[in-house]
Amino acid sequence: MLFFRITCLAFLFISCSRGNQSELQTGEKKQGSDSIKKQVVVQSPGGDYDLILGIDSKSESLVYAVRYQGGDIIDYSELGFLSDIPGTEALDLVTEEIVHRQVSSRWKPPYGTKKEYPENYSESLVKLHNAETGQPVYDLRLRAYDEGVAFRYEFPKNNRKITIERELTAFSLLSDATTWTAINSQGEITKAPVSSLKTSGERPILIKYTDSLYLAIGEAAQINYSRMKLNSHGTHKLRADLGGTVSFDEPFVSPWRFVMAGKTAGEILENNYLILNLNDPSEIGDTSWIKPGKVIRDLTLTTDGGKAYIDFAVKHNIQYVIESAGWYGNEFTVEADATTATVDPNRSTGPLDMAEVIRYGNEKGIDIMVYVNRNQLEKQLDDILPLYRSWGIKGIKYGFVRTGDQYWTSWMHEAVRKAADHKMVLSIHDDYRPVGYSRTYPNLMTMEGIRGDEESPSNAHTLKTMFTRMIAGAGDNTICYFAPRVLKMGSHASQLAKSVCIYSPLTWLYWYDRPETATLESGGAGGNKPVIREVPELEFFDKVPTTWDDTKVIHSQVGELGTIARKSGRDWFIGTINGETDKDITIPLDFLEPNTNYNATIYFDDPEIPTITHVGIEKITVNSASSIKRNIKGNNGLVIHIFEK
Repeated sequence: MLFFRITCLAFLFISCSRGNQSELQTGEKKQGSDSIKKQVVVQSPGGDYDLILGIDSKSESLVYAVRYQGGDIIDYSELGFLSDIPGTEALDLVTEEIVHRQVSSRWKPPYGTKKEYPENYSESLVKLHNAETGQPVYDLRLRAYDEGVAFRYEFPKNNRKITIERELTAFSLLSDATTWTAINSQGEITKAPVSSLKTSGERPILIKYTDSLYLAIGEAAQINYSRMKLNSHGTHKLRADLGGTVSFDEPFVSPWRFVMAGKTAGEILENNYLILNLNDPSEIGDTSWIKPGKVIRDLTLTTDGGKAYIDFAVKHNIQYVIESAGWYGNEFTVEADATTATVDPNRSTGPLDMAEVIRYGNEKGIDIMVYVNRNQLEKQLDDILPLYRSWGIKGIKYGFVRTGDQYWTSWMHEAVRKAADHKMVLSIHDDYRPVGYSRTYPNLMTMEGIRGDEESPSNAHTLKTMFTRMIAGAGDNTICYFAPRVLKMGSHASQLAKSVCIYSPLTWLYWYDRPETATLESGGAGGNKPVIREVPELEFFDKVPTTWDDTKVIHSQVGELGTIARKSGRDWFIGTINGETDKDITIPLDFLEPNTNYNATIYFDDPEIPTITHVGIEKITVNSASSIKRNIKGNNGLVIHIFEK
């Protein structure tokens, strides 16, 4: 049952604007709760979370705190801006009104990690105005979900252009806790105490308080606002670091800042639909044209090669072939023309008859996508979208995009909306990170912002990615299988496991590989020309879907071990990735339907198997009382397909 504990319905706030830059304590000792006055408490419907808003009478700062299951997880922390907002410099802000509501609903996405998502939260909208002039200044919208808490700043009325120079939002932790983050979206994720984060780190950031308490801090719905990163500010505090100033002259809202908690990192990952819930519902009425699936890229950039990839896609249940970088010329020049199929001679001997490849794909039931670099997107987007639709192209991978500051972030999301108008599914590659916008525009199906297989991450690093970056949403990892780097990263069975563990509604497979029938004298990425061999375990890639009806995280030892089980129809697919040390693992199958027998096919690394990939296959019978126990070697993996007898 919902209730709000509000100690005062009209209470005094001191602004945190340019004229008043007093700071909270930096975390060397815990903020004293006796200095916090005039609190508003928003409690989640299930009672696990309290989001508390108040005023610190010592620092004269607007502050908030977060409690989880009765204990503090975020101590009182600053809110507000350094800005040119008029009428707030060293003046009092008072609440004009506090509006409360509660939402309890469920919604079905066109694709996702679950068949439907719950959306249950309590909300308070605190409207602030200037005490002297009576003019509205900004509002704070506070939400407590069953999965976490979130808040954002809102500017409902503006009579002039406003510029936010810096955001004062902070996250005061209770100790110098362990974190996992990276300095950029494709950088190495490192484990370090809060106090050492002197360079701004990526969000979401994962924080470990104890073996049974984890936090994640990040942002959602960052659509027309500079990106937030996080750095240390004192021993125990993280502070928002924006990727530039933010200006606006009309009603405006900031992104959400969220805090999630769980007993394990896996519990937070299971609940990551919170980021989707913090975005607006879909603006696309008919989503029937938005088709998830597996993708393979044509490295040859020739007509015959494209047809060979299409034939392979038919044989191996792959839904898309994408014409790779270079199909329209040198992508890194502004002169290249993405309205013509004029291959880059440094990448392919050609010729590429795009119309014939598209026609052949239609005949075989395979859709064609294309890659387009930002050099062409920025000058030709409005031309290529209707053109590609007229050609019969179904999707685009936007490459090397510019994001981070307000201008390019806004431009990028406008490009998503324009693509939806022309029924194009999208992957955004390189520096874009998910913010939940796929709920509002589900044609944005996947995105990079990930240290994927192009960077040859070790299994241990992938196990950090799974429980940090993947909290934010889908990740275009570009799984490879026959390239030499596979053994540098881990093993072939752990590559199979990535198709389950790294969620992506568009999943790129065989990133550096080509069918045997594709012309070897043409094309290649970075000099790679590995050939796809018809080894038995490819049947797993053939069968694995890319979207799911349910998801359960079984093991979540960050950097050490991860197991995720996902349901599609009545089948379950399980992926396990192991870190550097050998482990004895147990995978309980209590999520299966009771009183039902299933077949299980297990794929695992075995150096004795006489194939080039050394993957063994075992078939067993299981039920909901079964557990699968295995000794898994360091840097190995396994996958399991479970289906009814």
